[in-house]
Amino acid sequence: MLTAPRFGTQPISRRRALRVGAAVAIATVTTGCSGDWQEQDGAPHTDGARLKARPNRKRAGAAPGLADLALDANRQCLLYVPPSYTAEKPAPFVLGLHGATQRAAGHMNLIRPYAEAAGLILLAIDSHGNSWDAIRGDFGVDIALIDAALTKAFDRCSVDPARACVEGFSDGATYAIALGRANGDLFRRTVAFSPGFVIPAEPHDKTRFFISHGTRDAILPIDRAGRPVVAELRREGFEVEFREFDGPHTVPPDIAKAAASWVANGDRG
Repeated sequence: MLTAPRFGTQPISRRRALRVGAAVAIATVTTGCSGDWQEQDGAPHTDGARLKARPNRKRAGAAPGLADLALDANRQCLLYVPPSYTAEKPAPFVLGLHGATQRAAGHMNLIRPYAEAAGLILLAIDSHGNSWDAIRGDFGVDIALIDAALTKAFDRCSVDPARACVEGFSDGATYAIALGRANGDLFRRTVAFSPGFVIPAEPHDKTRFFISHGTRDAILPIDRAGRPVVAELRREGFEVEFREFDGPHTVPPDIAKAAASWVANGDRG
């Protein structure tokens, strides 16, 4: 079972929830980044959470395995292509967002075992700070790098537009919900493991949500985080599959496997 360290057992406020996130094991991955994108130095993103990158019709023959997209000298943008990938068959795609204080390599370790079985292409990116920009402020430097990394990943890989997903854990789940709401025309599905709250973002189209939360979560208590998030999304008219489980701030293997299958099946699941 994948779990986070405990930050204490006292109930937390919504404000404090913004400062904590999931922890997963960090893997060592060699970087060789060129810094060939325009960083905005934390300035607000002019389009908020909107992304411009879209899958194209290229039959790109990307090599299976893990690679760094080499977009930033200080931040990893990791792309994983499963062994089952072929350029002739567009594959399901997941943008993975790590929890607070963590990095892309650790989040890749969390979701990769289930992605291999489901045939998912994975993209995981480092946040600029300890967490994602809009968790505490505006969409800016993180959304800009995400857009650049998506563009490069879509150029390298044949992606099925009907099975493109954004996924995250803890703070990453909160951010994923915002990106899913604002980019439903790109991310047809959104997976949020233990989110904290709903960041204001203008909805575009209707993504579908898969959300999980532990009933014994002491970091982001389910009554103050997961359940209110689900209720708010349903009030807005979104379709939400919600899975509560008996556990702490974590992603149980059966939940992760179910989410990967849900993404891979697209409208069939």
